[in-house]
Amino acid sequence: MYTSMRTNLSPDGKLSMTVTKTSRLSGTNNTMVLDMTIDQYDAWQNGTLIQDAMPQLTADEREFLKSGILPDEWDAMCGEED
Repeated sequence: MYTSMRTNLSPDGKLSMTVTKTSRLSGTNNTMVLDMTIDQYDAWQNGTLIQDAMPQLTADEREFLKSGILPDEWDAMCGEED
C-alpha cells in the first residue's frame, strides 16, 4: 500500500502532516491533512494504539491513516449513518 507523508508548518507555527495513502476499497490515492506529528505516527507504528498515539484525530481521520479510505468512500460502500 502506497503511503506518502509531508510535514507542514503554518505561518502561526502549527504543525500538520499531509498524508497520501492508497485506499483499500477503491485503489485510488487519497490525501488528507492531519493534525499530527511524526513522533505520534512513529508511536503508533511501534505498537501504541492509534487512539492513544493520536487522540486529537477523529475516528474518520484515524481510519484514513490505517486504510487510506475516505469518509465518502465508506458512505458510498456502506451507506451513511443516520
